Amino acid sequence: MSLSAIEQYLGILPAISTSEHFGYKFFFYGAEQVLPFVTIALADNEHDQVSRLDRDGVFRLNIGVSKATFQQLFPDNTAAWDYTALNSFMPHPHYAAQHFICILNPEGAHLSATTGYIAEAYGIAKKRFDKKHAANH
Repeated sequence: MSLSAIEQYLGILPAISTSEHFGYKFFFYGAEQVLPFVTIALADNEHDQVSRLDRDGVFRLNIGVSKATFQQLFPDNTAAWDYTALNSFMPHPHYAAQHFICILNPEGAHLSATTGYIAEAYGIAKKRFDKKHAANH
């Protein structure tokens, strides 16, 4: 899935806001921009060089999934991961404890899984937002 196709898919989801910092694009549910449900890493920075995003056209898609999905994908989270590998789902190199997964340049057989995980992350973010705002009313 190309970067533009991922951004286009995210763009059709209602109530999305975005910001860009440090070579990352952050996607939030709602305007508060507290916790992103998806990020796209477009470049290495001083805090994150593990995926070697200095390679031409390489980006990393990071998706916040449910604990159940994370555990289903990675039942043995003690494995060593090659965070430079393209088109392979992996625990996020820094935010696996928060159930973030990542994939570099998803394509082919991983297309529907990628959009499915984005949809799940969106649903989690919406539910969190709705719960917070219901409690404030």
